[in-house]
Amino acid sequence: MAKPVCVVVGVGPGNGAAFARRFATEGHAVALLARSAKFTGELASALPSARAIACDVSDAGSISRAFETVRRELGEVEVLVYNAGSGAWGTVEEAKADDFESAWRINAMGGFLCSREVIPAMRRAGRGSIVFVGATASRKAGARSAAFSSAKGAQRSLAESMARALGPAGIHVALIVVDGVVDLPRTRERMRDKPDSFFIKPDGVAEIGFRLTQQDRSSWSFEVEARPFAETW
Repeated sequence: MAKPVCVVVGVGPGNGAAFARRFATEGHAVALLARSAKFTGELASALPSARAIACDVSDAGSISRAFETVRRELGEVEVLVYNAGSGAWGTVEEAKADDFESAWRINAMGGFLCSREVIPAMRRAGRGSIVFVGATASRKAGARSAAFSSAKGAQRSLAESMARALGPAGIHVALIVVDGVVDLPRTRERMRDKPDSFFIKPDGVAEIGFRLTQQDRSSWSFEVEARPFAETW
């Protein structure tokens, strides 16, 4: 039998790579989408039934071509993990219009377009999962997150609308709110004084995502938070 197909959009050395490894371990064929295929190519070569595909989520044509490749080479998508996220920091007076638009395109419009690529097949199958990876900024906007928080808020609203519209068709849409600092080489370098318990482990976030796709239909979750156990919140 053909393997179920999982597409991870936005694959870097943190959460994206962890999602790819987790679903590959469970027997999925995994498509790794990112603007550059250098890192994803190396990761795909280390995983069974994995394919690295270049995709710029701010460009509708690039998304269309990437998913056409996925369907041709791997098959219809059963799981979509939308992990793409980016934004420049600055107050409303500091942020540029291009920063605002770029953050919206990557976090919100890209998620909208990628979802539309997989929904028809999920509807035909009567099942499927779409998991968005969000951030604290979707709920609480900092003074210097004018562009990023606006985009993440739009992403959360999109995911909630989709969950309400698609649930009756058997498609589970969920959002992981990553409430903390992800454990990456660059964050460790920047925060050398922080203990190990301060950081969110990518493998832990990926585990949440995988478990969301396995939930019983009678008790689906929409929004799940991920934060380190030692954090005061």
